[in-house]
Amino acid sequence: MAYLKNEAYPENEIMLARFSKALGHPARIVILRHLASMKECTCCFNILSDKLPISKSTVSQHLKELKNAGLIIGRIEPPYMQYCINRENWDLAKKLFSDFVK
Repeated sequence: MAYLKNEAYPENEIMLARFSKALGHPARIVILRHLASMKECTCCFNILSDKLPISKSTVSQHLKELKNAGLIIGRIEPPYMQYCINRENWDLAKKLFSDFVK
């Protein structure tokens, strides 16, 4: 499907591009795999940073990218910040990628 330069892209294509960008680093894939294996929002930052061979500040940047893309949710449970998969957007991402490769 071709688009004219001044046409807006369909929302599904914008979301697919956003999810694709968020998945563009191996550390983010590791984070998502770990969070997807959790049944509830209980994974805190320290657990994630211990699983990756990168600095805590870099883990924080990757979490920010995933959160901005809508693939994860972060919530404060003092004294920790907990993360989990955004199940609604995770399901949308799976559908968009599936439709894309068909």
